[in-house]
Amino acid sequence: MTLRETINQDVKEAMKAKDTKKRDALRLLTSAFKQIEVDERKELTDEDVIKIIQTQVKRRNDAASQYKEANREDLMQIELDEISYYETYLPKQLSDEELTNEVKALVEKSGATSMKEMGKVMGMASKALAGKADGKRISDAVKKALAS
Repeated sequence: MTLRETINQDVKEAMKAKDTKKRDALRLLTSAFKQIEVDERKELTDEDVIKIIQTQVKRRNDAASQYKEANREDLMQIELDEISYYETYLPKQLSDEELTNEVKALVEKSGATSMKEMGKVMGMASKALAGKADGKRISDAVKKALAS
């Protein structure tokens, strides 16, 4: 069963359980899938679905931080709830230690020695660690590895 089929099945289960928050959050996700399919005229793979989910999580995090600044705890909580539903479909994220070790190995493999070569390492790291860590965390780890 593909990831998308799993999500569609979970929407049905949320409807049966009358879990409106989960149902609505997952429906927003499926509509994002449909939008990409229509815009790009392609069938989504599991990798595409994961990228879309990561984008949605990032948007929800940004919105939650803005709501927190505006002292709207009620709206912030809605965003955080949606994130919790979405994260169940993402691959397990690397811990900081695991990420550092992976990045150090990629730096050694690429032969990069200075910050000038960060782009080369980032290209490799983004492909190798796709879905396992967010881009900002990867970037920070690469900077730290090249600085030492």
